[in-house]
Amino acid sequence: MGHGNNALGVRLLCGAVGLLLLSVHPTAAQQVRTVTLHQAIEMAEQVQPRVIQAYGSVRSAEARVRSAKGAWLPSLTLSGTGDNNFSEGTSRVDPSSGQVINGNRTTTSLRSSISSSWEVFDGFRRSNDSRSARANALAADAGYTGARFQQALTTTNQFFDALSALQLQTVREAAVRRAEEQLNTSIARLRAGAATRSDTLRSAVTLGNARLQLLTAQTQLATARANLARLIGVRGQVGAADDSVFYRVFATIDTTTLRDEALAQAPVVLTAEANREAARASLKASKSSYWPTLTLQGTGSFTSSSTTDYQFFRGRSLALNVSWPIFNRFQREQTVANQSVAYDNADATARESQRQVEADLTTQLAQLQSARLGIQITQTSVVAAQEDSRVQQERYRLGAATIVDVLTSQEALNQAEVDAVNARFDYLRAKAQIEALIGRPL
Repeated sequence: MGHGNNALGVRLLCGAVGLLLLSVHPTAAQQVRTVTLHQAIEMAEQVQPRVIQAYGSVRSAEARVRSAKGAWLPSLTLSGTGDNNFSEGTSRVDPSSGQVINGNRTTTSLRSSISSSWEVFDGFRRSNDSRSARANALAADAGYTGARFQQALTTTNQFFDALSALQLQTVREAAVRRAEEQLNTSIARLRAGAATRSDTLRSAVTLGNARLQLLTAQTQLATARANLARLIGVRGQVGAADDSVFYRVFATIDTTTLRDEALAQAPVVLTAEANREAARASLKASKSSYWPTLTLQGTGSFTSSSTTDYQFFRGRSLALNVSWPIFNRFQREQTVANQSVAYDNADATARESQRQVEADLTTQLAQLQSARLGIQITQTSVVAAQEDSRVQQERYRLGAATIVDVLTSQEALNQAEVDAVNARFDYLRAKAQIEALIGRPL
């Protein structure tokens, strides 16, 4: 009878714990939209400011290239004027006719002209401006590619956060089921007189902790899904669709070829090198002010007025202007010095970008290798923990092990499954880091 009372008390305790946990757990599952990784990346590119701003830089750079090409063309201006002039004068009498002539005069004149000018020689400014514009366009293109891959990295990490949170929730649900089964086993053994009330209480505490961990996992899943939704421009929560491709692990990677490719094709390297070329061209363009400029100007005009009954008279002019500033109070030297400093900075940045890419790639390759080994180790740990849990449960059933041994084994299994999920996604995140660095998928 005492054992029955103990079992009843334990069941009441477990029921109270379960009701407490259910009171803070959502009872209805929310409908969640699911997207693939490819869809998430495409949607994020459409709404994220970083990508939109980078694309805007490309458009501005293309407009500058067009403007630099247009500087080689002559300018063309069409203009027209109309004047109405009034001048006050003294009235007089015409001696021949005797009529009074009004001294006030009003004159209307019309003039239209077309003019054109063409810079014949500009001290090589336009050619260097064109080189600078093209280099800036290349830098903008590389920057746009880099922004897309960096955004893809951010989206990928958030996508994997949502997917790993879902898998961790599954792990915690399995832990709750194991804890419930162990509690039922402890209660059955207590009723049979083969266990103590302490065993049942320990099992109840373990179940309560498992349910709390499950609630934490559910909260983390909801948070990750909400952040993924914000990232791709969707309200509410968005789930991550699983894919078997995520679980392919590279056996080996040609690190030498990958390193050479990164140093030559990484978006950050291409951007820095293009900026250096643009700075070099701008430096050369700044020295054009030491040369004279030659400008050819031509104008054609038609003029008429009321005094000639609006008869049009043609006019034309052609001029070759030469301008050569001999001394302008050291303003040219200041401009050249500023451009020289800008080039030195761009050159240092380009060199540093290569060193940074090489260092980052070394780090990411090491992390990728570590994560790959971690997957193998954690998978082995899960198998070993599953077997140990099975053995401890059987020993407990036979009375050869204590409840502490069983619960410790179960906790080790829970942790091994969590570690396996984390190791899998550590590998995927390291792989995504390398892809963002080199600017292409592996």
